[in-house]
Amino acid sequence: MRRAIAGVALAAAALGTAAAGAPVHTYSIVARDPATGDLGVAVQSHWFSVGSIVTWAEAGVGAVATQSFVDPSYGPLGLALMRAGKTAKEALDALLAADSGRDVRQVAMVDARGTVASHTGAKCIPAAGHQAGEQFSVQANLMEHPTVWPSMANAYRAASGDLADRLLAALDAAESAGGDIRGKQSAAILIVRGTSTGRPWADRIVDLRVEDHPQPLAELRRLLGVHRAYEHMNQGDLAIERGEERLALEHYAAAQAMMPENTEMKFWTAVSLANVGRVEEALPMFRAAYADDPRWRELAGRLPGVGLLTAPEPALRRILD
Repeated sequence: MRRAIAGVALAAAALGTAAAGAPVHTYSIVARDPATGDLGVAVQSHWFSVGSIVTWAEAGVGAVATQSFVDPSYGPLGLALMRAGKTAKEALDALLAADSGRDVRQVAMVDARGTVASHTGAKCIPAAGHQAGEQFSVQANLMEHPTVWPSMANAYRAASGDLADRLLAALDAAESAGGDIRGKQSAAILIVRGTSTGRPWADRIVDLRVEDHPQPLAELRRLLGVHRAYEHMNQGDLAIERGEERLALEHYAAAQAMMPENTEMKFWTAVSLANVGRVEEALPMFRAAYADDPRWRELAGRLPGVGLLTAPEPALRRILD
């Protein structure tokens, strides 16, 4: 562990010679859900593709938001230090100590134990500040009003729902309090599991970005809804694999209730139903998909040859007719 920490410290020392990066003046929140242990970070800014440089998180380790005159290396280096056993405060203190540009940085971290640490440099453009709470921190700079980050904290505490809902509630509160003095452009949300499975792709619960949009928070909420609908589809497919047909149908129905206009969901639900012998239930969905776009019928005809549509021949004829 000592070698790992020393290696990170050497990398952190390079921050001292780094010039201030892109001026990503923004508002963000990092948080740990005490009920699930999930770790998340969400952000909005009047800057293109804010999520590509501000939001960082690793399952079982922590989450980081690095902004203002941003140095993106605070993300991976902060996570590396926390992975090596440092608390969020110890990690942030180490990186700030090695950074000659600390006065223009704004950074927040939360570790897997729920410890939070925040820093707002003395030269961050006002209104700028942060507020730490119970396993979360909100921070903002270049805001229209200094009420932004207290409003975020209050909204996060009062919000219901899962971690994604509460993170977005904090962002909405920031915008309602005046938000970025320049306006709005991009937003992002990243949530990972509180305990790592060793499979990063499975540990990433939500990873959504709005790169450039006139209403980035509204678009981020829309994408979260799409994400949740497709998660129901994924769970339905897994239930089919396990032979849990009733559970699969519940997931498929939930997905289509969330996105009734989505042809893809109709089609693949129909395929799954046909494959478990529920052809009569599948046929109206196939018809609806074909009516939306005749090419779905052509796709259906290609599936038997690769073993993805396994209904008996009489049923196949009805499906393709």
